[in-house]
This record gives sequence, structure tokens and C-alpha cells, in this order.
Amino acid sequence: MLCPTPVQQIVLQAYVQTVTEQTERLGRLDLELHEQVHTWRLAPVVEALQALRGVQCTVAVTTVAERGDLTRFENPRQLMNYLGLTPSEYARGGRRQQGGMTKTGNTHARRALVEGAWAYRYPAKGSRHLQLRLEKRPTAIQAISWQAQVRRCTRYRHLMATGKNANHVVVAIARELSAFMWAIAKQVALRPKA
Repeated sequence: MLCPTPVQQIVLQAYVQTVTEQTERLGRLDLELHEQVHTWRLAPVVEALQALRGVQCTVAVTTVAERGDLTRFENPRQLMNYLGLTPSEYARGGRRQQGGMTKTGNTHARRALVEGAWAYRYPAKGSRHLQLRLEKRPTAIQAISWQAQVRRCTRYRHLMATGKNANHVVVAIARELSAFMWAIAKQVALRPKA
């Protein structure tokens, strides 16, 4: 692409070079992350979480690394509270009102979940990439994955139809995503060690 002036061309080339370098850096980091996760004691959980739509390796590793063993939470609500994905509450007298999410939890894990939750904007379907990740998983985890996908895609459309802000809807979907992640982690914990 040619710019009208030489100075603009120099600036454009600098921008293109920066984007290229950062894309290559991201690729190297992603490859290193994939290689390192196999030696981690929580690798089975990371692999199982990738059965969920919107949860690829980076999201799974980030959430597990920031939260640790998901089975330490007695129920999904405790996990949601830890992540700061639960709505705040205002009570005065006999009146109770819910506000925005508390944001008191782990910022990195919350951000990764919210990014993964954007995948539920589209109707539920079995993409080729997801099918490849699912075929290695036990049927119980596959069932949780499909149930999660159908429920969250339906919920996304329903909340958007009521006129909610898209960002608020995605946070609600991320909250549910964390509950399904907890369920999958419990399934992995129940499986006998090989």
C-alpha cells in the first residue's frame, strides 16, 4: 500500500513491522505454553476444560493457573464469588437491589472467562475445532460441554432480546461458564488416575 507522502509511508511501515513482530511473539509464547502445560500436575483439568466452547488452551491455562484446583470450592457459587463475577447487592430497609459485578476476585481469570464467553453470541453448534477437542474426552465431559453450549447460547439470545447491554450479558455468560468449568473439574477429579 502506498501512502500520499514519504513520511506517512515510513509511519505505515513501522506500524506494519510492529504488528508483525507482536504476532510472531504471540505465536512463540502460545507454542511455549502448549509445550509446558503437558508437564503440569493440573494438565488433565486444563485439557478437559478445553471441551467447552470459547475455552481454548490459553483461557484454560490462565483460569486454572489463577484459581488453582477448582475442586477446592464446594460449589460453583463459591467459585463465582472468588472470581468477582457475582452481582453486588444494595439493601436498605426491606428493599434489595442488585448492581454490577463485584470485581473483587481475580482479575486475570475473570478477564479470560469474559473473553471466552463472547463465543456464545452465536447459535449452539459443533464446530470442527471443538469436535477435535471433544473426541478425546469422556462422555460425561462431552455431555456437560454440549449442555453448557446450548444453555449459554440460548441465555445470550434471551438476555439480548430483553434489551440488556452486550457487555453485561457476556459477564452473565462468563459467570455460568465458570459453573460449567467447576462441573468439568469435578468430573476430572472423579476419574481414576491412570
